[in-house]
Amino acid sequence: MALDARIRELGSRHQSLEQAIQDEMRRPSADDIRLKELKRQKLRLKEEIETLRGRLH
Repeated sequence: MALDARIRELGSRHQSLEQAIQDEMRRPSADDIRLKELKRQKLRLKEEIETLRGRLH
């Protein structure tokens, strides 16, 4: 069960990063460096989630 909780936590953080990316892109002068870093973090979380899901099966 702890693995499920970890996946949910990471999923929540993934969604928060998606919202931060969308917010940044809506700004008139979006910070490209910040966007790149947010997207990198989001990708790392996605990869970790997929790895953990693989352990469940």
